[in-house]
Amino acid sequence: MSEELPPSDAVEHEAVDEVRATDADAWATACAEDLAAEKARRRAEYGPPPGSAAEELRKLVDAVTDKLSSIQSPLFGAVAGPAAQQVARQVVQQAKAAVEPVIERNPDVFDHLAAAGNELLAAYRSAVQAQEQRWTQRDSKPRQGGEEPGPGERIDLD
Repeated sequence: MSEELPPSDAVEHEAVDEVRATDADAWATACAEDLAAEKARRRAEYGPPPGSAAEELRKLVDAVTDKLSSIQSPLFGAVAGPAAQQVARQVVQQAKAAVEPVIERNPDVFDHLAAAGNELLAAYRSAVQAQEQRWTQRDSKPRQGGEEPGPGERIDLD
């Protein structure tokens, strides 16, 4: 008997390992499918997710460039209109040429700046809300002579 059968214990152990491996793959596959379906649902409901701050800045510069190039300026008349458009295009192109290398070298910087801007806005809101609460709170302590608190102060004319 040159072929020996493995003990039945080893066969069962291999079968259990195989079932666990397929279960893990099935779980991972199901999770990936659920995640893809949820992303597709959100994309359909809310539109595409915003990109990084650097991508959004690029989109803004492109939109401004397109808008400025399509504007026909009635303020300058027929003579100065083309010259004004040319100057506007040059200014936009120079700005774009200055911003583009910075975006390419440091895309994470814009994400950090956006986060810092959000933090500053939150701090400002907190300060304004605290100040508004102080302005709107009424003084609950009665003043001298048992007078009710009022918006003005008592002036003694004697």
